[in-house]
Amino acid sequence: MRPFYCCLLLLLGFAFGCSQKVEPTQVVARPDSILVFYKTSGFYHTSIPAGIKAIQQLGRENNFRVDSTNNAARFQLDTLRKYKAVVFLSTTQDVLNTTQQTAFEQYIRLGRGFVGIHAATDTEYDWPWYNGLVGAYFNGHPNIQQATVSVIDNNHLATSFLPARWVRTDEWYNFRSLAADLRVLATLDETTYSGGTNGANHPIAWCHSYDGGRAFYTAGGHTDESYQETLFLRHLLGGITYAIGK
Repeated sequence: MRPFYCCLLLLLGFAFGCSQKVEPTQVVARPDSILVFYKTSGFYHTSIPAGIKAIQQLGRENNFRVDSTNNAARFQLDTLRKYKAVVFLSTTQDVLNTTQQTAFEQYIRLGRGFVGIHAATDTEYDWPWYNGLVGAYFNGHPNIQQATVSVIDNNHLATSFLPARWVRTDEWYNFRSLAADLRVLATLDETTYSGGTNGANHPIAWCHSYDGGRAFYTAGGHTDESYQETLFLRHLLGGITYAIGK
């Protein structure tokens, strides 16, 4: 009988083993994360909450996570490196100390991205590296009014869908200290509004590679209404996607 029991045990073991369902390892891709930074030491744009809300909605619709803060203490390399890109949303004046500036420089050198919106060019006037990153400094503006944006490069995620002549209302910035290596995506037609000082070549949205990373800037976004405009939101999404590295 001993051989019979041995065979029975083998058969039971085989059946038990076959009944165990082995699930394949489930690998769920984590969404890319970005940080929206909105600290101000000068003028505070009341459209900042609308901007944060709009970017959060873009994240939900396009599978990237959005964190937001006005706390400059978050600018430590170990914290920043969790994000694919950092958005400066209408920041103004001096927002980072020297240690925080160094951490942000290191972050960009890791190959990460930067997005500047509107008053990001009215920020950190005593930090030449930042001037190179954002691409220009603010140099005044006229009253809010309608103007025509000329899309001169439609081979970019931020502009490929825009009309060649994009008419919209916003607060239109003039600039100084423009970086030489900018890939200008759109310019402002100064003949369509009053108060422009940059002349025939008035960049209003651009991007470039910088110090190992990527930077995108758009001067739009002063008004609450900007963050309800379908085209402007797609423009922002394209810039964020570029900065993330996709």
